[in-house]
Amino acid sequence: MTASLTEILKKRFSDNMERHPDVTWEEVSARLNEAALASLAYMEETGGEPDVIGKTADGRIIFCDASKESPSGRRSLCYDETARLKRKANRPDSSAAKEAEEHGLILLDEEDYMVLQNLSDFDQKSTSWLKTPETIRNAGGAIFGDKKYGRTFIYHNGAESYYSNRGFRGKVIV
Repeated sequence: MTASLTEILKKRFSDNMERHPDVTWEEVSARLNEAALASLAYMEETGGEPDVIGKTADGRIIFCDASKESPSGRRSLCYDETARLKRKANRPDSSAAKEAEEHGLILLDEEDYMVLQNLSDFDQKSTSWLKTPETIRNAGGAIFGDKKYGRTFIYHNGAESYYSNRGFRGKVIV
C-alpha cells in the first residue's frame, strides 16, 4: 500500500463525507488490497479523483471516479475494441472498455451514473461513456451521459465515435 495514495484517498474521503455518510475510513482501509490500490492508482493518475460513494448490499465498499469532469487522462476513446478496430481512419490508441478491463475498473452503467449524479453535478462540460446494454451495442451504438441544466441526460452515439471531451468513469468494489 503506497502511503501517498492512501493519504490522498483518506483526505478526499474526509473532505467529502456527504458522499458516504454511513462509511468509516477504518472500514475502507481494512478492505484496501494490492489489486484495489493498483486500480485506484490508475484512476488517480488519469485524473479520476476516486472516492468512496457507498456500500453494496453485502457491505463491500464502492469507489468511483469523482472528478467534476470525465477523467482527462481517459478521453478520446471509442467505446470498445470492436468499435475501435472498425474505424478505418483516425483510430484512437485504445477504447474505454479495454482501458477499464486492463486496469481492474468496472464501467459505470446508467444506474451507477444516476447515483453519482445525485451526489453532485458531474460532467457539465464533458461526457462519459457508460456500460451499454447488449441490444444497443449489437446494433452498433453505445451510450454516454452528462449533466446540463440541473438534469442528467443519457444519450447514444455510434460506438466507434470519440471526442476530446468524452472519457469514461469507472468504479472499484472492495
